[in-house]
Amino acid sequence: MGRIVLIGAGPGAEDLITVRGLKLLMQADCVFYDALVSPSLLSEAHPDAKLVAVGKRCGKKSTAQIFINKQLVEAAEQFKLVVRLKGGDPMVFGRADEEITALKAAGHIVEVVPGVTAALAAASSLQASLTLRGVARSLTLTTPSVGADEVPSTELFTGTENDTVAVYMGLRQAGPWAAALLEKGRNPNTPVILCESVSLPAEKFTPLNLGKLPLFSADQLTDGPCLILIGQALAKSCAELETDIQHASKAA
Repeated sequence: MGRIVLIGAGPGAEDLITVRGLKLLMQADCVFYDALVSPSLLSEAHPDAKLVAVGKRCGKKSTAQIFINKQLVEAAEQFKLVVRLKGGDPMVFGRADEEITALKAAGHIVEVVPGVTAALAAASSLQASLTLRGVARSLTLTTPSVGADEVPSTELFTGTENDTVAVYMGLRQAGPWAAALLEKGRNPNTPVILCESVSLPAEKFTPLNLGKLPLFSADQLTDGPCLILIGQALAKSCAELETDIQHASKAA
C-alpha cells in the first residue's frame, strides 16, 4: 500500500513550495497536479514519475472530483509514493477533505504538507499587513463559489467594519455580494485590491473601493487567477498603487 501526501504548491511561483513539499515531490512515483501548478515546479519531479493533470479552473472544462478521488485511490494501490500537488494550501478551498475521506475509506494513510495560500502571498507582494494594530484584528478567507448542490449566498463574513477579507474565486460574482455588503452598511470607500496572478511574473494589483467593485468587469483582467482583498488595513497599499498608476499615466 502506497504513501499518499497532499502538498501545497503555493500560489504560483515555483520556489514558494516548502522544502518538505519539494523533497517529497522529487521522490514521488506518481504526481497528480492542479491546473495552476507551475510547469517548472513539475520539472522537479522524478524523471520516471507519472504526471497526471487533474486541474480545475472556473468556467473551464475540468476533471470531476469524484473521478480524481477514484484515480488517487487506484494510484495508492499501484505506487510507493503518490503526491497530490495542489495550488496554494491544500486545506484552503482545495477540496482536500473529499480526497482525504475517499483515501481513508479505502484504507490508506494520508499526510498533508501545508503551502502558502494566495492571500498571504498577495500581502507579501504588497508589503501590506492583513492584520493591523488598531485597525484590523481578524482575517476572513471566503468564497461565493458553491458546489452544484449548494445554494449561493451573499453572507460572506460576520466580521467588523475594519476586518480584512480575502475573497477567493469571487470576481465574476462580485456584483451581488459587494452590493449585499453595501446594503448592510459597509462603507463604500472601504479599500479593495484585485490581485491577479499572485507571485508570478504577470502579477498585477488594481486598487478600487467597495462602492466601485460591483461596476468592475472581469473582462478588464487577464485570464490568471484573481484574489480580492478588502479592508481598511489595505488603505496605504491602495494609495500607493493609485500613485504608481498616476505616475505611469503621466510618463506615457
